Amino acid sequence: MTLVDRLAIGTLAAALAVMGLGVWLAIGPVLPAEPATDLFDPFGSVSAAPSTGPPGTLVVDVEGGVLRPGVVELPSGSRIADAIRVAGGYSRDADLAAAAAAVNLAALVTDGQQIFVPVLGGSGPGASASTDGGAGSGLVNLNTASPEALDALPGVGPVTVQKIVAARTEQRFRSLDELVTRKVMTSSQLEKVRDLVTLG
Repeated sequence: MTLVDRLAIGTLAAALAVMGLGVWLAIGPVLPAEPATDLFDPFGSVSAAPSTGPPGTLVVDVEGGVLRPGVVELPSGSRIADAIRVAGGYSRDADLAAAAAAVNLAALVTDGQQIFVPVLGGSGPGASASTDGGAGSGLVNLNTASPEALDALPGVGPVTVQKIVAARTEQRFRSLDELVTRKVMTSSQLEKVRDLVTLG
């Protein structure tokens, strides 16, 4: 290779180098792409699901043989025993025998419910809600008793309670045998409760 050829190749290489430098200066260095950032704000600007609040409050009216009758507030899931306790417990005039037969302490409380604890002598505006109104008879009045009182009867469950309430709403019971003829109870169920109930 002659000297002229060598000079020509050197000049071409230098020219290419200068052109490459110019392009690099024009567009800037090519840097590796940054990894994608998380779409969620790490500082909490993306709101989380709302937390569950405290359980709801039930408002019930406790009357009859309690120390502090009136409206009380209870947390959801409370039972009738809790309502009576919040109302001060049984008073001196509470008919404990009638209460044991008519009030289901384990029943769940519902909002707006009235709970009546029978009193001695059957006095009070809600006496018929749990008994027949007699002097401490303790019999459950099928025409007026609360669902809780009905549910406390032996052999009577939620389904039968619903049947009793629906039937008496349509027409009051006039005899215990109607419970069978109107297909509210079976004969065996009636025999279990015959001595514990009344129609008022």
